[in-house]
Amino acid sequence: MEKGNSTHPVGAEAFNKDKKRVAWHDKALWFVREKRDKAAHQIPEWEQLRELAAQIKAHTLSQLDLYLEQFEKNALKNGIHIHWAKDAEEHNTIIADILENHQAKKVVKSKSMLTEECGLNPFLEQRNIEVIDTDLGERIVQLADEKPSHIVLPAIHKKKEEVGALFHQHLHTQKGASDPAYLTQEARKHLRTKFLNADAAITGVNFAVANTGGFVVCTNEGNVDMGANLAKVHIACMGIEKLVPSQEHLGVFLRLLARSATGQPITTYSSHFHRPKKGREIHIILVDNGRTNQLAKPDFKSSLNCIRCGACMNTCPVYRRSGGHSYNYSIPGPIGAILSPGKDLKKYSSLPFASTLCGSCTDVCPVKIDIHTQLYKWRQIIGKEGHLPKGKKTVMQLTGKVMGQSKTFSMMSAIGKKILGGPKVLAYNALNPWTEDRDLPSPNFTFKDWYKKNKNNE
Repeated sequence: MEKGNSTHPVGAEAFNKDKKRVAWHDKALWFVREKRDKAAHQIPEWEQLRELAAQIKAHTLSQLDLYLEQFEKNALKNGIHIHWAKDAEEHNTIIADILENHQAKKVVKSKSMLTEECGLNPFLEQRNIEVIDTDLGERIVQLADEKPSHIVLPAIHKKKEEVGALFHQHLHTQKGASDPAYLTQEARKHLRTKFLNADAAITGVNFAVANTGGFVVCTNEGNVDMGANLAKVHIACMGIEKLVPSQEHLGVFLRLLARSATGQPITTYSSHFHRPKKGREIHIILVDNGRTNQLAKPDFKSSLNCIRCGACMNTCPVYRRSGGHSYNYSIPGPIGAILSPGKDLKKYSSLPFASTLCGSCTDVCPVKIDIHTQLYKWRQIIGKEGHLPKGKKTVMQLTGKVMGQSKTFSMMSAIGKKILGGPKVLAYNALNPWTEDRDLPSPNFTFKDWYKKNKNNE
């Protein structure tokens, strides 16, 4: 359901044309990363929580079919309608049918990356159904006719002045206003009207509990509660991997989620839904859309552990300096780079290379997904399947030959040392794009030089 086919390097190059934006984008996300670290260090058992969460997820995924059946059985007992969707098209069609049955033409939507993944908004808009994203960040990018650039901070790429201009155009706020408090207040007024007049509410699902048939949605703005409690129909869109076995497991993930995402002890609202009010309806759509295919891949199935905290994005040096839109996928950053090739290997073949493989993403992941290892493994598959760009393929083949032969490697090291130690134009020229934005280190000595000098020292 993604638009366009541009590669990550093309998108990153476009983002980097605005150097000031890149600088504050990088700084803002690193600030969130630092908040995450402070929050994690305040919990002595943090690493035990991460390990426990990973084990719970691994156990659940190993028996996902049984837990899904248990969840369906208990949800039906609670009076909730259950629907199954194999892909994005079925997901969207089911929602359209529910809305048509209720003659619903005005929808408020909150906290659902799955609906972004499935392209729900344009699907419904083509059927003359108004869909309003009610999270402030999502509403900003919706007014700008853009996709979210981050799964937790969807408008992180926008300056407050740009938001002010958008609100002036669409919400008729004061021209030139950029005060965040004022803009937020005006957004509240605008969205309050939408909530009061909505025919139906659509939300995502952060966690679903198999032994109760209930589900939880985590927010900071309370818009899920506004939508779900005012509208007569509540449609919850849920990836099948969002299950946990029982209520007691929720505490583990709720302690990890907000701390990893924004450095908060917990989200302001953790809304639990178990059964509809009298005269109301709750529908849950259980969506596969490639998840069972990912589950069948031993090297990549743990990517389904993801609880969508965004911590890997906040720490990733490539994401921070290239922006979320450069990934051209509903889930950007390191986690998106291991989920997307499973959907379309050729289309997203550039994403596993949008990484330094530094491992910081793995270090901060609250459910211990080995993200950098999976990125490396996708690279091997992409190479074997013939999806590498010709230039990259040629360079990698040459590099492999050089590094595979000791004498050749030593000779090339000596040549490189002379080039870096010679006139600057030898290394910094139009033939070497690597040096356009980088200063190379001054050469001192190679490891081989050091070893010869020190091998006899005790």
